Amino acid sequence: MALSSAPKRALLIAGPTASGKSAVAADLAAGCDGVIINADAMQVYGQLRILSARPSGEEEARIPHRMYGHVHASERYSVGRWLDDVALVLEEVWASGQLPVVVGGTGLYFKALVEGLAPVPDIPQEVRARVAEWYQAEGEEGLKRRLSPADSDLVDHHRLIRALEVREATGRSLQEWQQDRSTPLLDGPGVTRAFLMPDRQTAYARCEARFDRMLAGGAVAEVEALMALNLDRELPAMKAIGVSEISGYLAGELSLEEAAVLAKTQTRRYVKRQMTWYRSQMPGWPALAPEDAAERLLTELQEAC
Repeated sequence: MALSSAPKRALLIAGPTASGKSAVAADLAAGCDGVIINADAMQVYGQLRILSARPSGEEEARIPHRMYGHVHASERYSVGRWLDDVALVLEEVWASGQLPVVVGGTGLYFKALVEGLAPVPDIPQEVRARVAEWYQAEGEEGLKRRLSPADSDLVDHHRLIRALEVREATGRSLQEWQQDRSTPLLDGPGVTRAFLMPDRQTAYARCEARFDRMLAGGAVAEVEALMALNLDRELPAMKAIGVSEISGYLAGELSLEEAAVLAKTQTRRYVKRQMTWYRSQMPGWPALAPEDAAERLLTELQEAC
């Protein structure tokens, strides 16, 4: 079905790792002449097809996919760059008369998309290095003691590090910067949004089974090729779940079974953080059971299909 002449529409599907987001997005895109647009911070990297669970080549051939694997692992891709890229892609999709279906697990991308982005300046490398040293020496609690009260309640260690980097580089808290947001790219009644919320134990089991499939599907070779690039270990791509664990196996420091156990543990922790982010940072996003999501969202999209 083709889109009607209604105002610009978009479908946003967020959710934790292995919640079935991609399958729901594919079903809806196929039925509504949609284009799937990536909102996952690891799936942008070309060298991480397996470990990021990027759609297969067959899936990308069946339905148009945009912004997958278009960034080299040597780059430090940011939410600001993603927002610039997605703005262009959205306009192209709308111009073609199709429905943008934005799907992924990076909550910050969705927050920037519907709320705008704070204009935080680039952080000098020496500040990044100093904060990284503090984190190694003091852990999360040490970083919280160094932060202002406005930022010290952050629950994700990546966000704690980011907040301290911003304060050290600019003298302002991250919260202060976030009060000066740009105009959102997507807003209003034309935007349908949902967060897929599986049962947590079910999500954990699916994550573990998926990592086993990654190993069977070539994850070790993928990490071996990535390590051969000799990239800075602080780059975002090098912090993808599975990279450090499998590199430990390749270095002879872990058995493959030990590496898998560690990676699965990190994945479960990440799922918990994603769910926590949803509850604290995505008000107004309905939580849908993955098995019901496609039917319910299709009902909401009938006017656009």
